[in-house]
Amino acid sequence: MGAPMNRHSDQVVNDIPARYFLVLGTAAADLWSELPQELQHRLFEHAVVLGHQGEQDESLREQLAKFLHDHHERTLAR
Repeated sequence: MGAPMNRHSDQVVNDIPARYFLVLGTAAADLWSELPQELQHRLFEHAVVLGHQGEQDESLREQLAKFLHDHHERTLAR
């Protein structure tokens, strides 16, 4: 399960839209292994595009893939 909101800075907690995005993203990560593979792929690709903010650097893609692999129920036992 995701980290409680009180672990995040006051700036994020006091910025209501940022808090909503944070909790929605945390919920998606928590439920990742239960999502259909097509939805996982769409969310992943969209996150990479949003995270790049115009950059062509592929390191975010690699880091995000590793994060999901390390936290994904089906891959933890490997």
